[in-house]
Amino acid sequence: MAVLGVTAALLVWVATLLLLSLCKQVHSRWKLPPGPFPLPFFGNIFQLELNNIPKSFTKLAERFGPVLTVHLGSRPIVVLHGYQAVREALLQHKSDFAGRGEYVVFREHKHRGVTFNNGPSWKDTRRFSLSILRDYGMGKQGNEARIQREIPFLMEALRKTHGFLGRLFAAAEGRSSAPRLTRSCCPGQPFDPTFLLGRAPCNVIADILFGRRFDYDDGTSLRLQRLFNENMYLVSTPWAQVYNFFESYLCYLPGSHRKVLRNVSELKAYASDRVQEHRETLDPSCPRDFIDCLLMEMEKRQYSEEPGHSLDNIAATVADLFFAGTETTSMTLRYGLLILLKYPEVEEKLHEEIDRVIGPSRVPAVKDRLEMPYMDAVVHEIQRFINLLPSNLFHEATRDTVFRGYVIPKGTVVVPTLGSLLFDSQEFPDPEKFKPEHFLDENGKFKYSDYFKAFSTGKRVCVGEGLARMELFLFFTAVLQHFSLKSLVAPEDIDLSPIVNGFASVPPHYTLCVLPRSQV
Repeated sequence: MAVLGVTAALLVWVATLLLLSLCKQVHSRWKLPPGPFPLPFFGNIFQLELNNIPKSFTKLAERFGPVLTVHLGSRPIVVLHGYQAVREALLQHKSDFAGRGEYVVFREHKHRGVTFNNGPSWKDTRRFSLSILRDYGMGKQGNEARIQREIPFLMEALRKTHGFLGRLFAAAEGRSSAPRLTRSCCPGQPFDPTFLLGRAPCNVIADILFGRRFDYDDGTSLRLQRLFNENMYLVSTPWAQVYNFFESYLCYLPGSHRKVLRNVSELKAYASDRVQEHRETLDPSCPRDFIDCLLMEMEKRQYSEEPGHSLDNIAATVADLFFAGTETTSMTLRYGLLILLKYPEVEEKLHEEIDRVIGPSRVPAVKDRLEMPYMDAVVHEIQRFINLLPSNLFHEATRDTVFRGYVIPKGTVVVPTLGSLLFDSQEFPDPEKFKPEHFLDENGKFKYSDYFKAFSTGKRVCVGEGLARMELFLFFTAVLQHFSLKSLVAPEDIDLSPIVNGFASVPPHYTLCVLPRSQV
């Protein structure tokens, strides 16, 4: 009897908890936007494709409209889908939704830095960071000059991939007993472009942040890029999506989240070391780079009541910008080359335009973009097509906000989906297809689209947007000026699907060969 009594009590307790959870969710949904009815504890997790949550948001928007609520665990998430809803939220309500939704694995940066900061220091840190980046983007030491200085190093690294199999091919043709290598064979050494392409944007942002560049065989640079690459992959996996909203239950379990946390700590430690080195050698009369400027500002405001002026915040800011300034551009470059392998006719048109406007030897310049509408269109279409951050970075309501008649409470995570703009079928016909014509008018001139929000918009727009746009145009142009791309498989067999599609759309691993165009 005692056992039955205990069992009955437990059942009553569980039923009461479920009823309370249900009542709480019903009450929380009272004035929120519509959405699928959530289960107690689990929310709508079983109604989502965890390996492609952005796709699930699109399907739910077709049922419930452009403003909807999805419960991940017990937390309501307001999803904004489509140009009108996203633009209205981020521009007309830009202060109401300017908070940063929490990413548990980046909790170390929750009240520090510029990307994941949701504390009182974020506005001041962002404002001053933008000011410094603008200063370092102008004048003789401007960003264009930095990128142009890096181009020869990248070209030399790509040439080194050409040597071995090219010599083997020549030797084979001269010896009847040699193995037969057909012209369809790749005439350069196949290589994975992941870290080679990443060296260039890594050096550009490193020069801005702490005044140095790395040799292409530098072990520290490779280690940092591996951490960037690994973190971008891990935070985009289904496990990371689940962990972010069930952290209080899953934090004690083993899993990839622990690896991300270790990587974040290692990157933060590297940034802290650079900040400490700069502090010991700082000359206020001659600031050398971004870190020096932040240190000088910290010294000026050390007695100020404004938050954020500390060594820890400077280190977090440097780590944020180093990660974002390297990995997002690197991913776009290597995804872009894979797309060009898939569409060799696009590469051929780009070669023709480059030859006509720049020629074989002059270093590309930003001004060339005005005379290269096809390259400009291809770069934009690459960014649109790969949809790098499909759900944007999470925003958060900074106050109770009435949006389209719904009440969105302070602290609610808001997801202004970028993919819904980039894949809008009215603005971009056949959005699932790669078509540079999406950004060209009937006369072949570049056509701007306000739906192109690959860098988001509003108060949380990407700090490095200007730098990234410049890098992508100049690096893509330089690579195709000097090389032809060769695939190891037929174009029709190339799969452009991302290997994971969560926080980011991560490109698949592949190998290619590059053939110097002087030998084509």
